[in-house]
Amino acid sequence: MLRTHTCGELTKKEAGETVELAGWVHRRRDHGGIIFIDLRDRYGLTQLTFDPEARKEAWQEADKLRAEWVIKIKGKVAARPAGMVNKKLKTGEIEVECFELKILSESKTPPFEIDEEKAGEANEHIRLKYRFLDLRRERLREILIKRDQLMQYVRDYFHERDFIEIQTPILANSSPEGARDYLVPSRIYPGKFYALPQAPQQFKQLLMVAGFDKYFQIAPCFRDEDPRADRHPGDFYQIDMEMSFVEQEDVWQAVEPLMIELTEKFSKKKVLSKPFPRVTYMDSMNKYGTDKPDLRFGLEIIPITNLVKDCGFAVFAEAIKSGGVVHALKVDNGAKFSRKEIDELTEIAKSKGAKGLAYIIISSKFKVQSSKLFELKSPIIKFLGDKLADKIVKEVGGKPGDIIFFGADSWRIVCACLGAARNECGARLGLKDEKIAAWCWIYDYPMYDYSELEEGKIDFSHNPFSMPQGGLKALEEKNPLDILAYQYDIVCNGYEVSSGAIRNHEPDIMYKAFEIAGYAKEEVDKKFGHMVRAFEYGAPPHGGAAPGIDRIMMILFDCESIRDIYAFPKDGQARDVMMDSPSEVSEKHLKELNLKNLNN
Repeated sequence: MLRTHTCGELTKKEAGETVELAGWVHRRRDHGGIIFIDLRDRYGLTQLTFDPEARKEAWQEADKLRAEWVIKIKGKVAARPAGMVNKKLKTGEIEVECFELKILSESKTPPFEIDEEKAGEANEHIRLKYRFLDLRRERLREILIKRDQLMQYVRDYFHERDFIEIQTPILANSSPEGARDYLVPSRIYPGKFYALPQAPQQFKQLLMVAGFDKYFQIAPCFRDEDPRADRHPGDFYQIDMEMSFVEQEDVWQAVEPLMIELTEKFSKKKVLSKPFPRVTYMDSMNKYGTDKPDLRFGLEIIPITNLVKDCGFAVFAEAIKSGGVVHALKVDNGAKFSRKEIDELTEIAKSKGAKGLAYIIISSKFKVQSSKLFELKSPIIKFLGDKLADKIVKEVGGKPGDIIFFGADSWRIVCACLGAARNECGARLGLKDEKIAAWCWIYDYPMYDYSELEEGKIDFSHNPFSMPQGGLKALEEKNPLDILAYQYDIVCNGYEVSSGAIRNHEPDIMYKAFEIAGYAKEEVDKKFGHMVRAFEYGAPPHGGAAPGIDRIMMILFDCESIRDIYAFPKDGQARDVMMDSPSEVSEKHLKELNLKNLNN
C-alpha cells in the first residue's frame, strides 16, 4: 500500500506517529516560508506542512506543487496549537509535518475550480464534460456515498422481509409502458430488434407465476423520454418489487415503512403524516389540479360550477354550456402579488391550455361608510355583479389580503391550469418547506382515458396489466371511462415517486381489457402470448410497486436536478458530453446489423 492512513481519519490520538498519506493537492498556502498543503482523498482533508528549515529537500519538491497534483508523503502527526484548530474538519486538530514527498502524477490546470465554494461558477456543460473532475467535489462525492448506503439499506430491508433479489433481462421485448423504447438491432436475426426494458413489468409478473412470491431488485430501466429536472433521459433505476397473494393494502404496508425509514435515515426532513394520507385520483385532481400534489401546503381548489352557471359572465357561462367547469383557487395572502406576478401566473396557466386566468383581489382596505369588511377588485366584477362576487368570496372562504383565481374550460384543462398556478403560488409565498417530506398515496386511477395521439380512441390511462375494479363484469357492462383500476402512486412534495398496481392475472380479463383499448386477440397473443400462457397455468393474485430510487434521492438530498444523483449523467439534451454519446458508428458496423443510415 502507498499509504498507512486516509486523509479523513487522523486525530490527536495519532500525534507523534509516522504516517504515509496519498491523495490530491486541494489547496496550497505559503506562510513565512512554510508551505501548507491541504491533501484530499474521498475520506476528507489533512493539512500538510513543509518547513524548509527542517526538511529542505521535501520543501523544494513541495514548492513545485499545484492544484490537483497527486502526491504521496511521509511525515509525523503533530497536534495543532489551540488557536489553529479547524473545527469544520474531522482532522482539524492535527497536521502532518512532512519529511518525504513523492509526486505521483501532475495535473493540467483544471477547467473549473474543484473547491466547493467556487464550483457553481462553472456552467453545467463544462462540468459534465469533465465529470471525472466534477466528482472530486465534496457535495457530489457525498451524494454517491449516500446513494451506495441507501441502496444497501433497501436491500437489507427487503431481505429481512423474506424477499428474493432477482435480476431480470436487459435485452427484452417492446412493451406498452407509455414511453418510447430504446431498440437494439439483432445481428443474428436481421430485421428484428430487442428493446431495453422500460420496466421489468412482465418479467416480475412471470416470477409470481413461477412461485417466487416476494421479489425485488434495484432495476435499471430505459425510456426514450425528453429530459426534465426530475427525469433523467435514457436510463434510471427503480426499487422494483412484487408480491403474490396480496391485495392493495398489503403492498402499501410493505412499501410505506421503507419510504418513512429512508426519509428519516438519509435526510433531515420530517415526515409530515404517518400513515401517509390516501387521496383518490379524482379528489386529487379536483382539490390540487394534479395527481402528484404537494401537500406541504393547503391552497385547495374549489369547484364553483353550480354557483356561477347562470351568471352573466360569458367566459364562465360558455365553458359550462360546452360541458366544462369553473373552479376557484383561493390563495391566502395572495393580494400582495403585483400586476407583473399575476401576468406571470396567467402565462403559466396558458401554458397548460387555459385561455386566461381571471381573478378577484380581496383588498384589506375597506371604506368606513360601507358595511363590508373588505373591497373586491377585479375586471370581472362588472360582469358577475356585486352580489354574486360576494357569494363566491364566501363560498371559497376568502378574507382580506387573499386573491382568488378562476379556471373556466374543460375539466382537464381547468385542473391543469389551476394546479400549475397553485404550485407556483406555493413557491412564491415560501410555502414549500424543505424540512418536510409530505408523502401520500394517490389511488383509484381510471383504467382508460382518451388517447393523446388519436382523437376519440380509448386507451389505457396507466399500466395496461392492472386489474380493473369489478373484473370482467365491469369491462363488459360499464362505460370504459367509468372503470377504475387497482392502480396507485406514491407522491412526495409534488413528485411522483412510485407507481404500482394489483395486476391482472386472468386471461379472459386480459383479452377484454386490451380489446377495449383496440387490441385484437391475435395482436395480444403476438405481443403478450407468453403472459397469457403463463396465466393459463395457475397464476396467483399479485401486485407491487416500483419507487424511483433516483427521484427519491433527489428529493431527500435537496438536489436541484436529478442529474446530480448519477455518477455520469446525460445533460439536458440527453447527451453524454464526456463520452460524446450518442455517436455515429461505422458503415461496416451498420452493415453487420443490416441497417442503413438514411441521413448519409
